[in-house]
Amino acid sequence: MPTNQRTATDARVDVRKTYKLYIGGKFPRSESGRSYEVVDGRGRFLANASQGSRKDARDAVVAARAAFPKWAGATAYNRGQVLYRVAEVMEGRRAQFVAEVRAGEGLTERRAEAVVDAAIDRWVWYAGWTDKLAQVLGGLNPVAGPYFDISAPEPTGVVGVLAPQRSSLLGLISVVAPVIASGNTAVVLASELRPLPAVTLSEALATSDVPGGVVNIITGRTAEVAPWIASHRDVNAIDLAGAADAEGLAWGDLELAAAENLKRVLRPAGEGTDAVEPDWARTPDLSRITAFLETKTVWHPKGR
Repeated sequence: MPTNQRTATDARVDVRKTYKLYIGGKFPRSESGRSYEVVDGRGRFLANASQGSRKDARDAVVAARAAFPKWAGATAYNRGQVLYRVAEVMEGRRAQFVAEVRAGEGLTERRAEAVVDAAIDRWVWYAGWTDKLAQVLGGLNPVAGPYFDISAPEPTGVVGVLAPQRSSLLGLISVVAPVIASGNTAVVLASELRPLPAVTLSEALATSDVPGGVVNIITGRTAEVAPWIASHRDVNAIDLAGAADAEGLAWGDLELAAAENLKRVLRPAGEGTDAVEPDWARTPDLSRITAFLETKTVWHPKGR
């Protein structure tokens, strides 16, 4: 038998992966050139992930700002269709998501399948709200005088999102989808210890119709990158959900950094050191959407 042919008893060498960042619709390596090992709950190697830096966070903000006008200016119906397409791609990669959630979170096969199904359904739920927000959150206000007084919700701008540390997919979807459904763009810092579902989500975004820069995903050390996102003056708001359980990071410090340029801040559940991740399996409401919306009110004379 030729020596270059594999026999049935030969052990196959695994393809060791080194995942990149997702910024501006592209997959660059970290500017720092660093990576770190991602392991499962038993300490077994899964992959290498890029270790993002301050420069990567800045690049992500630039990409998000450039994408904001077009995304915010798209029709609500169009945004809904684009987001629904992401759910279709996620459904096609369901097996990969299940394997990554199972390995990262130490779940059984059946439980991991339930989590992935819930995450896809959650994405569809938020996609369905894109063309309903104006009716529910806006309207015609009664005023004294011959005027129309109309209020309508508008996106805040660029939103920094610290993804939950424990719920690597369902929690991730629960904080990213409401931000972009309303027309904002996002700079997402993935779970530090369980980043693989976020990487796979970035691949789903890249192969769907979401314009580059609408969602930018950085992997790395939360305590290193989060302060730069919080203090960046071109970030308009920040969701601190993932700061509750981040190692070496006090979410109150991030809130102070964000306050320097009057960002909207969505605090993690709980107070102080007792802050914890919420139960992401609970039925969502509109609070994570309204947290990153502004209300514009227009007065117009009625005439006689």
